[in-house]
Amino acid sequence: MFQRHKYVGLLSLLLFAAATLFPIQRDLGAQNTPPVALLTVGGAVPKPLSLSIPDLRNLPRKTLRVMDSHEKRIEVYEGVLLDDLLQEAGVAHGETLRGPLMVSYVIAEGEDGYRVVFCLAELDSAFVDSDVLVADTIDGAPIGPKQGPLRLVAPHDKRPARWVRMLKSITVIGPPG
Repeated sequence: MFQRHKYVGLLSLLLFAAATLFPIQRDLGAQNTPPVALLTVGGAVPKPLSLSIPDLRNLPRKTLRVMDSHEKRIEVYEGVLLDDLLQEAGVAHGETLRGPLMVSYVIAEGEDGYRVVFCLAELDSAFVDSDVLVADTIDGAPIGPKQGPLRLVAPHDKRPARWVRMLKSITVIGPPG
């Protein structure tokens, strides 16, 4: 009888250790849910933003037809103008963008660390029709994982060097001082 209790105690200890080291996944459905893609708009902004795909879909939308310089075919992107996102974050715009603020710029960064820069004025619709777009669809479908889920599209650049795949952040850098 003593031997049996000894093994029961040892078995209980082993089960406790196994449960501690290898917890049971209770909500297996949650594992299949893709992570929420977020875009942050920060830096020298009065109202920093953190946006999900549904947040972006609730903002005014724009559709752009652009020529893919590699594939030599027309692609249709849909999303939110970067100018609109900057206005949403309270960045100086139109008549308020003047003087020292004219040296402000924007850095767009992708998940892979690729970064590009835009002068704030070149994104402002009161200065230029740049149509720089934070796109979440291409040809009517979500942008695939190699390019998206968000992609910055600068349709008027002669080369797509400032197109940022897997866009994760927009950072506004204001004037020095």
